[in-house]
Amino acid sequence: MLSLLLAWVSLAMSLTFVPLAQAGTACAEKKTDPHAFLNATSLAERTILALDESGAQVALIGRVGQDLSRYGLRYSHVAYVWRDHPKGRWTVVHELNQCGTASSGLYDEGLLNFFLDDLFAYEAVILTPSKDLQTRIVRALAGTAPQRMHSASYNMLAYAFSTRYQNSNQWVLETFAAAMSDLPVHDREAAQAWLRLAGYRPGLVYVPAPTRLGARMFKANVSFDDHPFGRRMAGQIDTVTVESVLRFVQQRDAAAKMRLVAAE
Repeated sequence: MLSLLLAWVSLAMSLTFVPLAQAGTACAEKKTDPHAFLNATSLAERTILALDESGAQVALIGRVGQDLSRYGLRYSHVAYVWRDHPKGRWTVVHELNQCGTASSGLYDEGLLNFFLDDLFAYEAVILTPSKDLQTRIVRALAGTAPQRMHSASYNMLAYAFSTRYQNSNQWVLETFAAAMSDLPVHDREAAQAWLRLAGYRPGLVYVPAPTRLGARMFKANVSFDDHPFGRRMAGQIDTVTVESVLRFVQQRDAAAKMRLVAAE
């Protein structure tokens, strides 16, 4: 009972509602579905318990915001979750698209709010790096790296090796590069150069021409003009997916541990 109580206290302390920002969706006033709220609460509680059990300072956390199975993907959005964040225990730090526009911002929020974003499935993946990497990541998050690695020009399918746009998973990856590099990484271009040398491989998403045209015409947060022309015309979109981020971190850190958490 004590551990459950502590989990709820941690959840309450870390809860910060962020209006007018969702991961790639249009903002709209709507009543929270009671069933969805209970599922989000259960998932947040179980995630806090798992994080506490891990003894981690910081971890990467992914959620299932939409059904991407047709692209061979499970998770849609990855973030950092930081135990001793100045704003509260187990605070999520991530980039969010602002209401389906072509802009993004950086946000700190509690885990309950993180899971209240109209999820497709109430499941999370937690990747806990080794102690050394955690120390590097916390140092980066506490410094200026988050702002230096952020671009407000949002594109859900941004090319992994271009600085014209950025998607939310790309911000996590480039911040990781800034944390990992032994040389100063002052900007996104330097982060992407490090990622190339380190062997990062983007996720490959196949998007046929009719879908590309429709998305570009009707969605402000989707563009393809930053992708190499030949691959774009072939429908081969190289973007930063959650799976590609987790795979790369595991390749760099053999001691990283992955855990899945689901709502009861």
